[in-house]
Amino acid sequence: MLLASARRDAAAFAELVSRYYKPVYRMVWRMMNGNAETEDVAQEAFVKLWQNPAQIREAKALKGWLMRVASNLAIDRLRSAPHTDINAIEEVADPNQRTDADLDVRAATGRIDHAIARLPERQKLALTLVYFEGMSNISAASVMEISVDAIESLLTRGRRTLRESLAEDWRGLLDELSSKVG
Repeated sequence: MLLASARRDAAAFAELVSRYYKPVYRMVWRMMNGNAETEDVAQEAFVKLWQNPAQIREAKALKGWLMRVASNLAIDRLRSAPHTDINAIEEVADPNQRTDADLDVRAATGRIDHAIARLPERQKLALTLVYFEGMSNISAASVMEISVDAIESLLTRGRRTLRESLAEDWRGLLDELSSKVG
């Protein structure tokens, strides 16, 4: 499929996009803290692949390459353009809307996402690749172009920071999530 895509076969390229778009989008969404430009950045990574498919020598390296390109694009976008943090804008409550389990779970998840968003970029990327995209430490280290020891250090520091930032909320968060999901 990668070879066909390199020959500008639109159907083969569409299959690659279909296969890899969701994980790339999720990783960019986390890196950009849910910013509205997430889709643009994810698509830009695929445009780079379309423009120069010869950059990928082996099909098994494609996902890692896409993740690396997309994470670099996300970091560049975050550094270059000021944007409003959607989480910083207060929502207007609808007095007729009743609270339910879904809203409680979303609120708990939102607090966790907000804590992750405050992590340094490299810790956030490491956590996203390993815990949210299910990559092994070896694969995530390859995407980030660092050693396995370095990824393990980033993961340890990221988990510690999350534990500290959610320390006051952790029992309530667990109660909300477990009682609503279970």
